[in-house]
Amino acid sequence: MKQLIFTLLACFILASTTFAQTPAAPVLPKDDYLVTITTSYGDIVLLLYSQTPLHRKNFIDLAEKHFYDGTTFHRVILDFMIQGGDPNSKDSITTNDGTGGPGYTVPAEFNPKLKHDKGALAAARMGDEMNPERASSGSQFYIVQNKKGTPFLDKNYTVFGQTISGFDVIDKIAQANVDGASRPLKDITMKVTVTKMKTKKIIKLYDCTWFYKA
Repeated sequence: MKQLIFTLLACFILASTTFAQTPAAPVLPKDDYLVTITTSYGDIVLLLYSQTPLHRKNFIDLAEKHFYDGTTFHRVILDFMIQGGDPNSKDSITTNDGTGGPGYTVPAEFNPKLKHDKGALAAARMGDEMNPERASSGSQFYIVQNKKGTPFLDKNYTVFGQTISGFDVIDKIAQANVDGASRPLKDITMKVTVTKMKTKKIIKLYDCTWFYKA
C-alpha cells in the first residue's frame, strides 16, 4: 500500500512539474495596427512589435500624420536591404538623401528575440562614432531583403516590425537600377498607412499567428 501511495505521489509531482514547465500561450491583443507601404511595385504589409513601444508609437504617429507619403526608398542594395523614410527624398536634391529626419532620435530598443530576418523592419541610425548610444533615426527605416537575413546587424540596430505580406515587392524594389550611391535611378515613392484592426481578423487575412509568438 505504501508503495502504491509513493508511486501515485511521484506521478503527481512529475505531472505538476511538467505542467509548470509548459509555456503559456501568448496573449493576443484585442486590436493591432496593420501597416501598409504602397509603392508602384505593389504593397508591403507589416506588423509592429509591442516589445519596442517607443519605435512602434513613433512610426504610427508619423504615418498618421502622412509624414512618409511622397518619400522614396532612397538606398537600395540587392541581397541586403531597402531603406527609406527620409523627408529629404521628396526634394530634387539627390545628394541630401539619407541625412534628413523629423528633428529627433528614438532611444535604442534592442531585443534578443527580434531578429534581422528577411522582411524585418528596423530603424536606421548614425554610426557609433557619432552615436555611441545607438539611438535610432526619428523616421528612417530599412527592410531586410536578404533571404538569409542580416544577423550581423542584431543588437546593433533596433528591429521593430516584420513583413507579413509583400516579400516579392521587397525583392522587386531591391532589383531596381541604382547609381553609385545605391539610389534608384527612378524614384520609388511610397505611401504609408496604418489601420487599426481586430487582431483575429489580421491573423485570418494574413495567416500570421507566428508573429505574436515572437
